[in-house]
Amino acid sequence: MSKARPQADGRDPKSTRKVIKPATQHLGEVRLIGGLWKRSKLPVADRPGLRPTPDRVRETLFNWLGQDLAGWRVLDAFAGSGALGFEAASRGAAEVLLLENDPLLVDSLRDSRQRLDATAMRVERADAMAWMARSAPARFELVLIDPPFDAELAVPATVAATRLLVEGGFLYVEAGAPLADTLPGLTLHRSLRAGAVHAGLYRRGA
Repeated sequence: MSKARPQADGRDPKSTRKVIKPATQHLGEVRLIGGLWKRSKLPVADRPGLRPTPDRVRETLFNWLGQDLAGWRVLDAFAGSGALGFEAASRGAAEVLLLENDPLLVDSLRDSRQRLDATAMRVERADAMAWMARSAPARFELVLIDPPFDAELAVPATVAATRLLVEGGFLYVEAGAPLADTLPGLTLHRSLRAGAVHAGLYRRGA
């Protein structure tokens, strides 16, 4: 299958800072906000460090990326509830790999995958850092990095994920502290802040 290349929207990245007022979100479930499974619910288990990306942040991210991800290969490295990965699959991504190390969350992700008949998705129980270290390079158009904030993994995970991107591919990262404007091999494409969440969308080689 041919793989579509990510497309930038052409706006000046120097004027891309966005601040979003966080909305209240029920922690027992999260709704998908776009694509094939719009309004479908994913369960959110009460697990340490689990913090699904808020609706309005996900909406902004996929506005940045464009609503059609047909042909894209996507890695959701710290899947948690799976909200980011399922949003990508809902918008037509050809392959979405969810990595999660918590067995309860892995079971929940697999249940959601089966319920939605998400055939393009695969769930793997794995330590994300170890998995990325041994993965073949240049195999994804989009990598999603959203580790627990208290684990302080945002920067090392971003470094590990960069080599997994194709040229021109996108890396999205969430952290509990401001992100750098430049990282090795990456250029900041868009950024936002929503309450305690600092998020950046970077592009490889752009």
